[in-house]
Amino acid sequence: MNTHLTPRFDLVGIVVSDMAASLAFYRRLGIDFPAGSEEQPHIEAALPGGLRIAFDTEETIRSFAGEDWEPPRSAGRIGLAFHCETPAGVDAAYEELVAAGHHGELKPWDAFWGQRYASVLDPDGNGVDLFAPLATPAAD
Repeated sequence: MNTHLTPRFDLVGIVVSDMAASLAFYRRLGIDFPAGSEEQPHIEAALPGGLRIAFDTEETIRSFAGEDWEPPRSAGRIGLAFHCETPAGVDAAYEELVAAGHHGELKPWDAFWGQRYASVLDPDGNGVDLFAPLATPAAD
């Protein structure tokens, strides 16, 4: 009998300082959270491909980690990337997020690796990349 199980990557967890602000940001990127999630200390959502994303408030982590726990002082310890289907989709998503008041870290550009690419920061300063493949030349 095999008693060794191989772990399977299942969830991305993010500690947030403001649940409502974080949910509003990620909803703009197409993640579906149930109504009323803003009032919860922990929330999860299914992602395409079977992964899940979860948010916990700083207070939630402190409640089980202890009163001495402090959130990390520097941001950007994780990076998330969202496929936007088309180069125009990258531009539109970037513009919508910046217009909503989020910091545009890197304006859309045509990256040398063949993608339209841009970066914005979520409410806690985590980098969120937006990308899509550049059109490939038609074959003769």
